[in-house]
Amino acid sequence: MKESRAEQHIVSVSAVGTPKRSTLMSKIIRDKYLLLLLLPGLAYFIIFKYVPMWGVLLAFKNYQPYLGFFNSEWVGLANFKQLFQDPVFFRLIRNTLLIGLYDMLFFFPAPIILALLLNEVRKAFYKRFIQSLIYIPHFISMVIVASISYLLLTTEGGVINEVIFKLFGYKIDFLTSETWFRPMIIVQSIWKEMGWGTIIFLAALAGVDQEQYEAAIVDGASRFRQLWHITLPAIQGTIIVVLILRMGHFMDRGFEQILLMINALNRPVAEVFDTYVYTAGIIQGAFSYSAAAGLFKAIIGVILVFTTNYLAKRAGHSGIY
Repeated sequence: MKESRAEQHIVSVSAVGTPKRSTLMSKIIRDKYLLLLLLPGLAYFIIFKYVPMWGVLLAFKNYQPYLGFFNSEWVGLANFKQLFQDPVFFRLIRNTLLIGLYDMLFFFPAPIILALLLNEVRKAFYKRFIQSLIYIPHFISMVIVASISYLLLTTEGGVINEVIFKLFGYKIDFLTSETWFRPMIIVQSIWKEMGWGTIIFLAALAGVDQEQYEAAIVDGASRFRQLWHITLPAIQGTIIVVLILRMGHFMDRGFEQILLMINALNRPVAEVFDTYVYTAGIIQGAFSYSAAAGLFKAIIGVILVFTTNYLAKRAGHSGIY
């Protein structure tokens, strides 16, 4: 028996109104090769990032090696109380924050400025040559950087000190001076990582619409005006994202770099959380206490990331999430 026209219309409308939806399994089967490419990165994060997070519990225990991780006594926040009451705690906070502040004031803008300068180089050969030249220090070991610093700054035949002595008649003990330690660390970081840090900003600059520059030239805008009104606004989002991510490492002051440059005379201004965790945990064997210090530093980093991202979004930027 043939269906009536009304019934056929209802069937056709219902068919149109309920489109076929692919299930989760069908999507997985469809994109199986793309998901396979995800597995190595996912395995890396699970094995090396998430599984070791069980070690955080060490900060809440009185860890004894002969008892093991699970059988050691649970002490709660006792290690944190000991850390906050330790006279060295405020020195660690001061040194870490000051070096971090110098890093944000001088090192963070350096790759941006260098990228802007490289962007103004019109000859492709010279631009590539300069880029290759400034990338090289990134691949030099920090041990080599520290050795070069000793050769340049030592009072016993150091090149810089010899020049100062010829000009002014005295030498400056950079390596043991509390005053010069922080500037020395920042200069090392700028020299080693400034060129490598330009990669992200040069990539962002490559995406700037060239027609905007042509229109600005027609309007009579100078190079500085083009930089201020076109280039900087175009990479502003990239700068904000890099800033937010960098705030997560604000408390990380480079363990290897500090350890190589620290000595008995500059220790009051040189010791930071990274070196203190090494000293207390590895050398002195206070594993739980040093784990509490490391966890406190990590929590501060997380708070800084969330705070910076919140402020960026309040200012009208996209942030990282």
